[in-house]
Amino acid sequence: MRKEFALAAVMALALASPPVAAHHSFAMFDMTKKVTVSGTIRVFQWTNPHSYIQLVAKDAAGRDVEWSMEMGAPMYLYARGWRPSTLKAGMVVNVTINPLRNGMPGGVVVEVTTPDGRPIGSNR
Repeated sequence: MRKEFALAAVMALALASPPVAAHHSFAMFDMTKKVTVSGTIRVFQWTNPHSYIQLVAKDAAGRDVEWSMEMGAPMYLYARGWRPSTLKAGMVVNVTINPLRNGMPGGVVVEVTTPDGRPIGSNR
């Protein structure tokens, strides 16, 4: 009888708890700005809890700069048409991001397209 009561109490607490929307905020990203970076994929990291695009692009002086671009978890990306093989090292792409507030080369991915503008997967 005690086990049933304890189980019922745990279930009631679990159902009464508010849902958790995310495990971190987007405060580090400037969600009011969008920047498009064109470059070459160095690596596409299909990892939990977030996937990442490491992109090498030229800066204003013509030097290579590596951008780290955060995406959602693989389970969410998969539902939007992404696969671990969607992006391969050496591919040239355009990535639209909400940039980091601190000015470092990175951000959260909004959209990825081919150089001629065709969408790759969907991040929405």
